[in-house]
Amino acid sequence: MKPLMNEIKKAAKTIKSGGIIAFPTETSYGLGASIFYPDTLERIFQIKKRDDDKPLLLLLPDTTHLDILVSHIPKIADEIMRNFWPGPVTLIFPAKIGIPWQITAKTNKVGVRISSNPWALALIKEVGHPITATSANTAGTESCNSAEEVRENLFDPAPDYILDGGKTTGGNPSTIIDVSVDPLRLVRKGAIDIKTIEEKLNIKISE
Repeated sequence: MKPLMNEIKKAAKTIKSGGIIAFPTETSYGLGASIFYPDTLERIFQIKKRDDDKPLLLLLPDTTHLDILVSHIPKIADEIMRNFWPGPVTLIFPAKIGIPWQITAKTNKVGVRISSNPWALALIKEVGHPITATSANTAGTESCNSAEEVRENLFDPAPDYILDGGKTTGGNPSTIIDVSVDPLRLVRKGAIDIKTIEEKLNIKISE
């Protein structure tokens, strides 16, 4: 389903005013909030009923926004981004000083990617800066693949707005690779098989 710009604009306005939305990504729905509202970031943990010791992964409008989040970009990370972004591969970088602790969970690292979902990409470009993309479900439950499932799963408290982009494909979440260490380390198996990345770039990623 093609993104509806009037709905995209409503969702982006909610984010830019300090709200939290649910929105579709490649595989499931995520919770989106601005990185510039620490109080809003804390609300995400309340909605998910999740401990705050887990980082909040981010989506970028484009790679130029890495500059405000990342202190160093290893050469191999550039190659992964060129070959697998937009797409469900999250890279963990060393974070810049001053990034809200709710994003890094005090790890001094930040996980980011560019989504290939047209609704997500249109939303983030409309917002104009990175937003969160943690899964829109309570901790320990299955991911939500539709707006209806989000409403059923997240209601006390609920997100401020649900961007209904239809049903997502489901399946594995994004593959997560830590590029801040050498050798690179697989943090989470996901939608892109790690062997595909290794063979494409002729590299080895530790598990």
